[in-house]
Amino acid sequence: MYYFLSMLALSDLGLSSTTLPTMLSVLWFNYRPIHFNACLIQMYFIHTFSILESAVLLAMAFDRVIAIRSPLRYVSILTNSMIVKIGLGLSVRAVLLVLPASFLLKRLQYGRVNVLSYSFCLHQDIIKVAQSDRRVSSIYGLLVVLSSMALDSLLLVLSYIVILKTVLSIASKEERFKTLNTCISHICAVLIFYIPMIGLSMIHRFGKQASPIVHILMANVYLLVPPLMNPIIYSVKTKKIRAQILRKLCSNRSLLEVHAP
Repeated sequence: MYYFLSMLALSDLGLSSTTLPTMLSVLWFNYRPIHFNACLIQMYFIHTFSILESAVLLAMAFDRVIAIRSPLRYVSILTNSMIVKIGLGLSVRAVLLVLPASFLLKRLQYGRVNVLSYSFCLHQDIIKVAQSDRRVSSIYGLLVVLSSMALDSLLLVLSYIVILKTVLSIASKEERFKTLNTCISHICAVLIFYIPMIGLSMIHRFGKQASPIVHILMANVYLLVPPLMNPIIYSVKTKKIRAQILRKLCSNRSLLEVHAP
């Protein structure tokens, strides 16, 4: 579980690090230009880390399924080598899926000045300002979404159906609650990731008459809220992480008291 948590933290850090430079330049200094190649690179990493985070959430659901259905075989199934293979597989999938999209966008023709909708570069936003035929790029973008986040979300639902069937077969209500309580943090992380993403997609597709502020707000929520909330959720709900944080804070406080004049 802690290995998967570290993967989730790394994907969150990557997502935040990729978006923050342009967001801060726009919001703090009102500096809006970005070179096209830099925009493509940012788009590539944003979508790569988004797909990676979706895959990590799915791997964490698999972890919960094994822990609840086969607790005695948990260590033998999820060995260190197996977790490394899962992590490498998820990373390779994200890297390879997004890479062709950048080259397809590079082939399109654009105006001399192109105004994007957000303070960072997204695939659907760059396609919108293209002046040449963009059908191939649009189709490939749809295939990437279907083969990554849509598939991951479907497998997540199936995983929790399996978990619920297993939990409902437990006789004791107390044991049912205790077992489901181990999934609360993961469920919150999934909702925090997928709800803003679905909201952004719906607004982009059907909210063309909505205020630009709504589009910008939803895009910022989609990319910044999960990295902000995931550490809080897992710090509150995971006893060992909470204990380590409290121990660290208490030790720092005692040092301050010792060295205070």
